Amino acid sequence: MKLLFSIIIDGIETNVSENTTILVAAKNIGIKIPTLCNLKLEEYFLNNHATCRMCVVEVDKREGLYPACSTICWEGMNIVTNSSQIIQIRKNILELLISNHPKDCLTCSKSGECELQKLTQEFRLKDIRFEGEKNKFKSEYSESIIRDPEKCVMCRRCETMCNKVQTCGVLSAVNRGFHSVVSTAYGDNLEDTVCTFCGQCVSVCPVGALHERDYSWEVMEALANPIKKVIVQVAPAVRVALGEEFGMSVGLNVEGKIAAALKKMGFDGVFDTSWAADLTIMEEATELKERIEGFVRGEKNIKLPILTSCCPAWINFIEHNFPDLRDIPSTSKSPQQMFSAVAKNIWAPKIGLARENLVVVSIMPCLAKKYEASRIEFSKEGNRDTDISISTREFANMIRYFNIDFEDIREEKFDSPMGEYTGAGIIFGRTGGVLEAALRTAYEWMTGEELKDFNIFTIEKSKGLTIKNVKFGSQNLKIGIAHGLGNARKLLENVKSGKEIYHAIEIMACHDGCVGGGGQPFIHGKYDILDRRVEALNKIDAKLELRKAHENPYIKKLYKEYFEHPCSEKAKMLLHTKFLKK
Repeated sequence: MKLLFSIIIDGIETNVSENTTILVAAKNIGIKIPTLCNLKLEEYFLNNHATCRMCVVEVDKREGLYPACSTICWEGMNIVTNSSQIIQIRKNILELLISNHPKDCLTCSKSGECELQKLTQEFRLKDIRFEGEKNKFKSEYSESIIRDPEKCVMCRRCETMCNKVQTCGVLSAVNRGFHSVVSTAYGDNLEDTVCTFCGQCVSVCPVGALHERDYSWEVMEALANPIKKVIVQVAPAVRVALGEEFGMSVGLNVEGKIAAALKKMGFDGVFDTSWAADLTIMEEATELKERIEGFVRGEKNIKLPILTSCCPAWINFIEHNFPDLRDIPSTSKSPQQMFSAVAKNIWAPKIGLARENLVVVSIMPCLAKKYEASRIEFSKEGNRDTDISISTREFANMIRYFNIDFEDIREEKFDSPMGEYTGAGIIFGRTGGVLEAALRTAYEWMTGEELKDFNIFTIEKSKGLTIKNVKFGSQNLKIGIAHGLGNARKLLENVKSGKEIYHAIEIMACHDGCVGGGGQPFIHGKYDILDRRVEALNKIDAKLELRKAHENPYIKKLYKEYFEHPCSEKAKMLLHTKFLKK
């Protein structure tokens, strides 16, 4: 049983449990204390390095001020949060931070979302009294993420996310005093580290020190090129998050508005990645079926568990950290890359178009998709399958460029045939969805029975790691689902040790899967937003008449006309890939 302490904050008496910080205690009774470095995302993430000092308060009239974010309450504590002295000190701290910060707010990628900018507005700062030397650091550009260290305020949120939550160990505070900054080991470029490009560091950065590489203007140039035919695919998770960028309800399905906006922009084809997700399931479910049946027969060369491989950040993670397990993931390409492979190699020739004159754009909730599109194995003679990948946030900016009234635009449908999907394709956007979709199809193929109760494969929301046993006809399957790379590491270490035998595993790099991707609208610590996005995807799935990938009539037609059957030689050539040791 936790002890209760009686404390006073700004003259208000309240009770708090042990290990409660002053910041949390104040928030619980409606007292706001400004912060910059502190960030708590439920039980998954806590950054309280107390580096910014914006939250300093007076305690028991003692000399010196205490950081509210890291000071634990004790019995009888008397706290003052907003005296004139404290406010003046916070103003001084803010001025010092700004004095060493670039003044390019008009062109900064975080403008409007910047927490330092917001604090400046709250304190009504007009002049900065401090002038002098500024830190000089070189910006770094990767395919997915740009680092601008001169904007780093040493909050160390990205470091906590990278090291404690994702366990990648790429970012760390280096140097001392004035020259302190968060960087990589030896200042290496991200592409030369074990970075997975999951983008979660970008999601928690309060300023513009970390942001996605913006390709929206490359899309605009392609649309303006009369020689090129430009088509676009939209990932499942985008439709339940984009509306937030325009002040609409959290989790609102804006699929019809997305299709309408893209057609208004002038895309020659507006398609849905959920269609390719159904195609992915056809291949992955076949692999799952073949491996499990081979395992039951006692074949020695069968590798279990089979790991779903749709998340490029997670694939990068296993290539770097578990290279000896590279033979267990499904070799099926991700839906983004399957769509683009079909578009460039089947759809384009069918309409008499050379692949180099077709530009495939993807709109993704994920920054790692930019990296994935650049992988050399996903190109032919220098021409990428996916030419350009942009995030949900970049797409929102494009809508603004075109002056589209997104809230009032009349809804339209995605184009056929690569715009038709089942519920299995839609749930790719949340954790557990890929494996659940694969099990729906594999169940019917392996048992010969119709799946009527979809709830038997439902993956309940977890704190990050779920182990579940499911009945598969006469077989009992053990499955594992992890979201967040720290949880993935735990699961893979179990697999590697051989202590537990799993049949199938799904891993998503981001919290709650793609709905929490590094390219989605910022949630600023409000994790209930992700719950509502997940709920919205589940509702779409539940309302659809077709909820199994193998029921998609356009997928059936593609196999009949081109691939013959899942995992055929043609399918292996176009829809499958291999993984590298890094």
